[in-house]
Amino acid sequence: MKTYILLLRGVNVAGKNKMPMASLKLLLEGLNISEIQTYIQSGNVVFKSTESLNTLEVKISKAIGDIFNFKVPILLIEASKFKSIIEKAIFSEVENTNSYFVLLKNKAAKKHVSVLNSENYENESFIITDNCVYLSCKKGYGRAKCNNNFFEKKLKVQATTRNFKTMYKLLEMSN
Repeated sequence: MKTYILLLRGVNVAGKNKMPMASLKLLLEGLNISEIQTYIQSGNVVFKSTESLNTLEVKISKAIGDIFNFKVPILLIEASKFKSIIEKAIFSEVENTNSYFVLLKNKAAKKHVSVLNSENYENESFIITDNCVYLSCKKGYGRAKCNNNFFEKKLKVQATTRNFKTMYKLLEMSN
């Protein structure tokens, strides 16, 4: 049985895509997923399953559409890969408060990465890897130009962003 981290993008934000975590948990239980734990209301779930990542992604996405009548981007990561992403974080202790992980669904094309790496943004810095953009926003994410939509547009890949605290909490829950 493998441990997975499920990240939903754009649920329970500004009154849109309402999805109570208790309802999401019931939905997942109906898919024979076990040891389900949710964290805050923004679609963070840790669970265990014997099924493959690809099979689970399809089942979960379809079930969310069927039950909640809307589609949201989902990112499903094996706990071991999630841990590796966190371990490779380049943030200093001082930066942790304003540090973010922009988790990429797929590897971005080299040409897009190259173009983005040549650009500079005041008070924001980032390092792009195959599966994550490590982002530091000195003035906070709410004021950042380099937000989730920015990276999706520039890199042409689906992404979802979590802050330092959420990432570490999900890692803790997965152990």
